Amino acid sequence: MGSSLHELGALEAAKRISAGKITSEDLVRSCLDQIKETDPEIHAWEHLDGPTAVAQAKSCDDGPNRGLLHGVPVGVKDLIDTNDMPTRYGSSIYEGHRPLRDADCVASLREAGAVILGKTVTTEFATFTPPVTRNPHNIDRTPGGSSSGSAAAVADQMVPLALGTQTAGSIIRPAAFCGVFGFKPTFDFVSIKGVKPISERLDTVGMFARNVEDIALLAGCLKYPRSTVFNLQPKLPRIGLFRGPYWDQIECSSRVAIEKAWGQLATSSSKIIGPKATVDFRQLTEAQHILMCADLAKSLRFEFDEHFSSLSIGLRQLIESGLMLDVATVRSANEYSISARVSVETLFEDCEIIVTPSALGEAPGIETTGDPLLNKAWTLLHLPCLNVPIDFGVDGLPISIQLVGRPHEDEVLINSAAAISETLSKQD
Repeated sequence: MGSSLHELGALEAAKRISAGKITSEDLVRSCLDQIKETDPEIHAWEHLDGPTAVAQAKSCDDGPNRGLLHGVPVGVKDLIDTNDMPTRYGSSIYEGHRPLRDADCVASLREAGAVILGKTVTTEFATFTPPVTRNPHNIDRTPGGSSSGSAAAVADQMVPLALGTQTAGSIIRPAAFCGVFGFKPTFDFVSIKGVKPISERLDTVGMFARNVEDIALLAGCLKYPRSTVFNLQPKLPRIGLFRGPYWDQIECSSRVAIEKAWGQLATSSSKIIGPKATVDFRQLTEAQHILMCADLAKSLRFEFDEHFSSLSIGLRQLIESGLMLDVATVRSANEYSISARVSVETLFEDCEIIVTPSALGEAPGIETTGDPLLNKAWTLLHLPCLNVPIDFGVDGLPISIQLVGRPHEDEVLINSAAAISETLSKQD
């Protein structure tokens, strides 16, 4: 049994540890064995200290139960500060950097009893330069970005849970490419203190897991780390299908899979949301890019001025684009985003949850992290989004749907995702 413990989901592992059926040490050692076997090809981990992880696990086994994640290993994206591990933000500029304190989200994990297994690979400052990480389904394909290592590590059963961040599509896209569940909560659902800033108007801490129950568990622990109650109540919601203005750019097999899933989910109360919604999604996508570039130019100005040669050409160009933006353009984009967050509520007049594509298709090659085109608007709108794997495409790689909920109705979204995932799995 010990050799397969890494295959356990987080909730099941936590239950077994609590009941004394397994130890945290055995679970962590099984995860480390899986990493040793497969990570030389996948490259999901930026920093891993096996002895320290085992020591954390032993401390859990020897002490009282500290919370819902007691003894459960979690990976942390290397954009997020940890006081006992290096944090390099995907850049050689910060090689060996040791933060003075944990990010708030990491502190919450520790408070809930989690074992911080290690730091997962991020792209350079969470932007678009392809990382060393490979897709576990095909090492010649990208895992997506920027939370590349977190998605790949969870998909390859190296760890049951991992943290990520999203500014454009950095949780939903890699979750879709790697075939796992990825949750980008409502903006500000989780504190971003201690996360390297990219855009404080957009940055959102989220998570990866292999099932919805584990997403619910981790989300609850990040929001309420001292909670001792786990509560998931799956409920099939009134849903709306939003193909969006980029539907014709989506790969054929992905469109077919999404339409099939919609057919399995649709009821008499289901609606199809027209392409001409109350907000202009093309304008939203453009506004997200403007604000991200403008904020990036501010947040990475020190690195741009003092370490220019250490930045990739692509990142330099993004920063330069932000520096060239005039005040009026940025103000207009910001004002439009604020007004759109109000008017987008009309999308939910006839539905509780929107079903929409997660990505343009299966994971492309390793020369890119994929296009976040289908994620940018939802991120700008500050809405909670959850990736649900539904099928495999013609190249044998995962295809997913993106579920979108109302702002601050994260619990509704998670419960809906559980019911939707269960419904689809029964009809496969």
